[in-house]
Amino acid sequence: MPFGCVTLGDKKDYNQPSEVTDRYDLGQVIKTEEFCEIFRAKEKTTGKFYTCKKFLKRDGRKVRKAAKNEIIILKMVKHPNILQLVDVYITRKEYFIFLELATGREVFDWILDQGYYSEKDTSNVIRQVLEAVAYLHSLKIVHRNLKLENLVYYNRLKNSKIVISDFHLAKLENGLIKEPCGTPEYLAPEVVGRQRYGRPVDCWAIGVIMYILLSGNPPFYEEADEDDYENHDKNLFRKILAGDYEFDPPYWDDISQAAKELVTRLMEVEQDQRITAEEAISHEWISGNAASDKNIKDGVCAQIEKNFARAKWKVGV
Repeated sequence: MPFGCVTLGDKKDYNQPSEVTDRYDLGQVIKTEEFCEIFRAKEKTTGKFYTCKKFLKRDGRKVRKAAKNEIIILKMVKHPNILQLVDVYITRKEYFIFLELATGREVFDWILDQGYYSEKDTSNVIRQVLEAVAYLHSLKIVHRNLKLENLVYYNRLKNSKIVISDFHLAKLENGLIKEPCGTPEYLAPEVVGRQRYGRPVDCWAIGVIMYILLSGNPPFYEEADEDDYENHDKNLFRKILAGDYEFDPPYWDDISQAAKELVTRLMEVEQDQRITAEEAISHEWISGNAASDKNIKDGVCAQIEKNFARAKWKVGV
């Protein structure tokens, strides 16, 4: 499918709003995010459904930058575990980004619905994320906002693949990056410490995701009053900088040593010593038979429901 608008900066290439509505029925807003509204769009000629992200230019420079950035990055990538860009329209007032529609569930919801859940299931999820991230890193793209909410099943079939979404914070690594961004609980120490950083931040975030999927607990968590976000983040960041996490019993008692070793290598405080996505794919817990097939569903689900029902983890910075 051809892109409705290819050039981002040339005002002569603006689309007319009618070009969008002539081709798609946008329907109702299904989700509102920090920078955009998300629609389930239907292509009129084929009846196919897509995800449409609509960014309003009047909402400010950050919104415009996020939209342009997502378009530029998504035009560069093609990988089975990344939601693919389908179409782009840029009018005088809006950016419309059309993507493949993932009809499956978030990983949390999938786990809660399983009768049996083991390390092997987690290993399958993490392998797919690592493969997508290794591909991005080969293009010198840093996602910068990997988190569980950005991992979804492509469809509801039993063996559905995982896809990564939300690329508005992704960045080309032309030299090390300075600006901090991401979701607090997933931030790497070098981001928290305002150091220059690059692709290793994504590997740290994968380590956080893996830790949660194996235990139902976040590696770094700080209890705080409902509105006391400043002290919450300050204490949280202190723990991240120190790499202050444990494999606490009883949640980790049934988890293999190989799984713990990979988490430790992904969450290495020193970024230049952290395992890369490509190296992690070759780890025995991913590519070998080291992942246990013992059912850990009850313990993980109990902790997920306890921790994440009250967590405010969906806000990026």
